[in-house]
Amino acid sequence: MPLHVHTFATLSDNYGFLVHDTQTGRTASIDAAAAPPIEAELARTGWTLTDILVTHHHWDHTDGILPLKQAHGARVTGPSAEADHIAGMDHGVHGGQTITLGASTLAVIDTPGHTNGHICYFDAEGCNLFSGDALFSLGCGRMFEGTPRPMWQGLTRLRALPDETKVFCGHEYSAANADFALSIDPDNPALIARAEHVRRLRDANQPTIPFLLGEDKAANPFLRADDPALAARFNLPPDDPARVFAAIRKAKDSF
Repeated sequence: MPLHVHTFATLSDNYGFLVHDTQTGRTASIDAAAAPPIEAELARTGWTLTDILVTHHHWDHTDGILPLKQAHGARVTGPSAEADHIAGMDHGVHGGQTITLGASTLAVIDTPGHTNGHICYFDAEGCNLFSGDALFSLGCGRMFEGTPRPMWQGLTRLRALPDETKVFCGHEYSAANADFALSIDPDNPALIARAEHVRRLRDANQPTIPFLLGEDKAANPFLRADDPALAARFNLPPDDPARVFAAIRKAKDSF
């Protein structure tokens, strides 16, 4: 049976996700921004926390780990490359490995750049991607630690997933991302439609998460750095998409 995903808002613009294996009852929190909101959602759902799956070491994804682990005895899995930065981590993983949550299996995907060891989790049966701060709706994470080429390669790994994949990312940044995307790709009909959809949702105070990966492939400039039209926008040759990606990321950083 597929995993059940429960989404909730936390902190100022974070999303939290509880992932529940319906066959065994095991439940994971994807990251742990803060313990109290997660405890409240556990009470709301009636689920028991057994696992915490960490995407990267930033505080707004990890501050709740230790109190939740103390309260529930949850097993903490995270990127092996960031083990020294994640207090309470029990098990390190990297891209190409899989983990189990009860009867469910999630693939680990390396997506360095936002942090050097950033990973994502993909539930192939349910087509659910938990992308942390690697991939956002119409955007991607700021490149705090990594370099453009590995980050672009990580995003292409995510882009290769099925179009019907539902993406659960760590923050509500869709409106700002849409504004930037339109500034460099104003004639893209898929982007224009996505931006309008995002505007309607945000005007109604509705979340834009999850979003469909297939729609993002057509509209998100960070997933389209190998499109010759975007290379031309930055007066770059089309044969080095990592260089184009770097230019897009630099433009977003100063937008």
